[in-house]
Amino acid sequence: MDKVFDRVFDSIKKYIANAPDRNVAPTKEALDNLSTFEEALPEKYTSAEEVIKMLDEYGSPATVTSTGGRFFGFVIGSAFPSSMAANMLAAAWDQNSGIKASSPIGVKLDEIALEWLKQILHLPMESGGTLVTGTTMASFTSLAAARTSILKRKGWDVEKQGLFNAPEFKVYVGEEAHVTIHKALSLLGLGSERVERIPVDKQGRILPDMLSEINEPAIICTQLGNVNTGAFDDMKAICKWAEKSGSWVHVDGAFGLWANASPKYKHLSEGVEMADSWACDLHKWLNVPYDNGVAIVKDKQALKDAMSMSAAYLQEGDNREPHHYTPEASRRGRGIEVWAALKNQGREGVADLVNRCCDHAKSFAEQLKNNGFTILNDVVLNQVMIEFGTPEQTNEIIRRVQEDGTCWCGGTLWQGHTAMRISVVSYATTDKDVKLSVDAITRIANEVLNE
Repeated sequence: MDKVFDRVFDSIKKYIANAPDRNVAPTKEALDNLSTFEEALPEKYTSAEEVIKMLDEYGSPATVTSTGGRFFGFVIGSAFPSSMAANMLAAAWDQNSGIKASSPIGVKLDEIALEWLKQILHLPMESGGTLVTGTTMASFTSLAAARTSILKRKGWDVEKQGLFNAPEFKVYVGEEAHVTIHKALSLLGLGSERVERIPVDKQGRILPDMLSEINEPAIICTQLGNVNTGAFDDMKAICKWAEKSGSWVHVDGAFGLWANASPKYKHLSEGVEMADSWACDLHKWLNVPYDNGVAIVKDKQALKDAMSMSAAYLQEGDNREPHHYTPEASRRGRGIEVWAALKNQGREGVADLVNRCCDHAKSFAEQLKNNGFTILNDVVLNQVMIEFGTPEQTNEIIRRVQEDGTCWCGGTLWQGHTAMRISVVSYATTDKDVKLSVDAITRIANEVLNE
């Protein structure tokens, strides 16, 4: 045991130490070496030390260095050392944190993490909540509570009676709603295509004036932080519209909800506390390890009604049991690493993280614009979109930037434009990382455009 843990911790320390200097994308050789894992199922025992050696030797070089400061794809954050270490300790504990009897520490830190998250995100403290895998499952959980609440008001118990012959109600989404919202609605039997789509402006924000008058409760899915532009829906106007009919407002705040943790950017989400549920990733801007997200629901009972499960061997005492608020019965101790990150950074540290990332995004936009390229969005948060020329030229630049490995940026289609997308959410990103990345993007773009 000593040998295998010495080996793995040496590998971890080496990997983290080298992250700032290595290319973001793995080399062709590293990718080719993954064929080493293509072997028949072993018939005999292999030592744990040998297993870890193989993982490190062939696995570590084939990773994308999202733990470093120059990965700007898919809104993927790094992991604070505190949260990474807590994650490793929690793995050693190997707790099922869905039940207090099986993990008193897991359940306790789950509770504290949820309370701290409501505080730092400035959400109603009476709300219920649960830690889940990410925003997809957080939206699923929140919208399940919304479905339960609205049908209950119509005299229908969806948990017992299902959706067969259930009363209908409307679901509204913006035309720029993230694909995970449609997936959650589909999983809930509400249909990804039976929704009413609300027109949006040039930054992807719902146009509140386009919301039709309704007399019965509905669900409206809003967005804090458009995945391309970073733009925020007008929460105050939308919530006032919803209030007239008793409708449920859900917030997809995968990364944008973290603006609420910064006094400098909190104004972007004015009125967000008026909503009914919120979904947010923690492995994005809180920089905890994958996978980690949170669902917060103002109507705690609706959440419990939608998620609760019971069995003869699952005795509930006076305390909160996590498995009554989440789709999962067995669940790892996500609250442990969330608690560690919040304890380590505090309110000021998280606000500083958000501010620095937004400053880096603005720096990217300014430098690339000065170098002659087109910035497509208003850089209000941490997202930057760049158009370099024709769609073919832009796609070729993105391909070569990824292949070059200095940084990693993805591509997107935005209102008729083919663009490179830069997302800054890592605590590890520095001014030097931005400069290195801008120089690499500019060099490669000029090569392609000159060709």
